[in-house]
This record gives sequence, C-alpha cells and structure tokens, in this order.
Amino acid sequence: MKGIIFDMDGVLFDTEPYYYQRRVDFLATKGLSVAHLEPAIFVGGRVHQVWQLILGEQFDQWDVAELEKEYRTYKDQHPVPYDRLVFSDAQAVLHWLTEEGIKLALASNTDRQDIDRALSESGLASYFTAVFSGMDCKAGKPDPEVYEKAATALGFSKAELLVVEDSPKGIQAGKAAGLQVWAIEDKQIGLDQSQADRKIESLSQLKEYMKRA
Repeated sequence: MKGIIFDMDGVLFDTEPYYYQRRVDFLATKGLSVAHLEPAIFVGGRVHQVWQLILGEQFDQWDVAELEKEYRTYKDQHPVPYDRLVFSDAQAVLHWLTEEGIKLALASNTDRQDIDRALSESGLASYFTAVFSGMDCKAGKPDPEVYEKAATALGFSKAELLVVEDSPKGIQAGKAAGLQVWAIEDKQIGLDQSQADRKIESLSQLKEYMKRA
C-alpha cells in the first residue's frame, strides 16, 4: 500500500460514545428521547440525516432548521475533548506509517472546524497530506465523494490505497469509491461491518499487517 485514508471518529478518536451522550442530553432539553433508536444509526453520519427517525410522528410539528441551529450552538458549548479521546496508539502508528513512506489522508463526515481542532489538539495534524470533510462535498457518507477526493489527492491508483473505517456508512462510501476498506472492529455499539474487506482490532494491528505486506 502506498496510501491510507483514515476516517476520524471511531478510528483515530474514541468519540462515538461522547457524541451519542451529547445528542441525548441536547434532545432531553427539548423533551425528546432517542430511547427507541439503536445508537448505531447515529454512527458515521450527520444528525440531520436522522431527524425524521428522532421526531417520528411529530416531525411536521418541529422547525427542523431551527432545531439544527440550536444543536450546533449546543455542540459549540460542549466541545469534544479530543486530546483525551484520541486512541492511545494513534500517534505511534501514524508516525510509523509516515516513516515507512506511506502517504496519509483523512476523510470524515465531521465539520471541518472540528476536524482541524481534533488534529491540532491531538498532535496528529502533521501526519496527513490531505484532509477532507464530508461537509465540503455535495453529500456526506455513504456517498463516495469524500473518498474519491482523498484518493485523487494522494495521487496513487485505487489498487494502491486502503481505507480504514468503522461505520457502515463509511464502509459503504469507501467501497462505492472502488477502494479496499478495513474496519476497526466495533465492540460497543453493534455496527454492521460486514461489507468491510477485513476487520482489525486496533490501529496497532493495522501496523502489524503493514509490516508483513
């Protein structure tokens, strides 16, 4: 492999439990609950994609645009502590990969400002040749555009690239872009990772596979 494209949440940062609880807490201020929904539906997507499921029969009674605006404000008031949630082996593995001459890119559905803050606070920014947010694309994952852009930026053939993901939407996006996708095995939420070409336990196991390649 000459290049690897990483997803961010659930791959480099253990952020999914934090995101889920933040959504629960915000919705509780509106008298809303997600107890009827599986946590897995939120993973790898954007919250506006699931408002219909959250609100159910009340959907037409809400100003969803205003609700999204208030949620963005709530997110700003409760920022993710990225420096505490970065996986313990992330920096060492990314450092080793770059030392081996493998070019790295990041492709995430997360807002660009959050991506930049995560990479800055964790000290991971310097390892990436290119960084892309799904918010910069016409559609986020599972649409393949963000992975198409990342693959083009790395400049190698798709056969020479690997995607590292965790979410079903992300895996679907990588496969739709014609890329090989490995999934960091989910042991918390019950994600359907069946479309992945390979499951790995951690970033450290990714490094071990790369050593053998």
